[in-house]
Amino acid sequence: MQAAQIKYLEALLNAPSPSGYEDQAREVWRREMRTIADRVYGDTHGNSFAVLNENGMPRVMLAGHIDEIGFQVSYISEEGYVGFRALGGFDEQIVPGRRVVIHTAHGPVKGVIGKKAIHLMKKEERDRKLSLDDLWIDIGVENGKKARKLVEVGDAITYAEGFEHLTGDVYIGRGVDDRIGAFVVGEVLRYLKGRRFSAAVYAVATVQEEIGLRGAHTSTFGVNPDVGFAVDVTHAMSADTNKKLLGDIRLGKGPVVSRGPNFNPKLYAQIMSVAKAKKIAVQVEAAPRGTGTDANVMQLTRAGVATALVSVPNRYMHTPVEMFNLTDVAQAIKLIAETILSFTAKTDFVI
Repeated sequence: MQAAQIKYLEALLNAPSPSGYEDQAREVWRREMRTIADRVYGDTHGNSFAVLNENGMPRVMLAGHIDEIGFQVSYISEEGYVGFRALGGFDEQIVPGRRVVIHTAHGPVKGVIGKKAIHLMKKEERDRKLSLDDLWIDIGVENGKKARKLVEVGDAITYAEGFEHLTGDVYIGRGVDDRIGAFVVGEVLRYLKGRRFSAAVYAVATVQEEIGLRGAHTSTFGVNPDVGFAVDVTHAMSADTNKKLLGDIRLGKGPVVSRGPNFNPKLYAQIMSVAKAKKIAVQVEAAPRGTGTDANVMQLTRAGVATALVSVPNRYMHTPVEMFNLTDVAQAIKLIAETILSFTAKTDFVI
C-alpha cells in the first residue's frame, strides 16, 4: 500500500465520528473520493456515496460504516462535572481512567473519565460491577458555570487515542470498527478506476451502524443494488479466543468471507473462485444467523439483494486499541475489486 494511502487512512481513523456525529470523518472520506469517483454525493441521513460507471450493470453497492462507538454529554453538574451516556455498545469495565475529547461547537475540549478512588470504596462497592452511572468526565474547571461555557448537553465524546504503528504491518487505532471498512470500499474504486468493467459501483460510507444499522437501511434503499458487499471487522484470535465458537481467524492471513443464510451462495462461490484464481489468501467464517453488520439490512432491502460480507480481522473490538494488519486490508480491497471485475451484465445471482 502506498504511503499516501496510509496517510489518508490515518486521517480517516483519527477523525472523530460517533454515531450521529460523523461530520469530520465524512468530510475526510468525501474529499478523498472526489479525487477518484465520477460522482460524490450525500443524503439527508448523512450517508456518503462515491460512484464509478453509474450506467453499468449489475448495480453493485459496497458499504463500510464510518461511525464509531462514542459518548454524548447528558448533564453538567453545578460542580463542573460532565455526565455522559453511551453511543453504541461499550465494555463498561475499561471506561474509567480514559482520556477523552468532547467535540463542541467551539472546538475540542479535553477531559478524563473519573470514578471514586478504590481507597475510598466500601467492600460492597469494590465488588459491584461498574456502570456508566458511577462515572463522570472531569474537564478541570471549578464549577458548572465555567463548564457550560465550554460544553453543551448533546455534545459528542470520543476516546483520545489515535492511529499508531506497532510493528511490521500491524497498526492500532480507535474506530477501526469500522472506518477501516469505509476505507476499503473507497479504495476498491481506486483499484477499479481506469479499468474496463461492466458494473455500476457505488461505494457508500454508511452512518449509525453502531446504533442499529440505520444508514445502511436508507442508503441501500436509495441505491437499489443488485449486489451488495458489506465490509466490516471480525474477531481475530487473541489469548483467550474460543475457536469452537469463533473459528481460528488470524491477523495477517487475509480477509474473512462469511458463509451462512445472510449471504447469497452464488456470490459467495464467485468470491471464492476469484480468490483462488488471483491467489488471494482468504479466511472463512461461519455465520449461522444475522451478523449484526450492514449485510443484514442490505440483504433484506426492497425485494432482496445478493449480499456478501468481507471482514478485516480485528483484535480488541470496541476498545481504543483495535488492532489490524494492513496486509489484510490490501487483500480485502483486491478481493472485492477483482470480484467486481469478474461480473458481466448477464451475471445472475438468483437462486
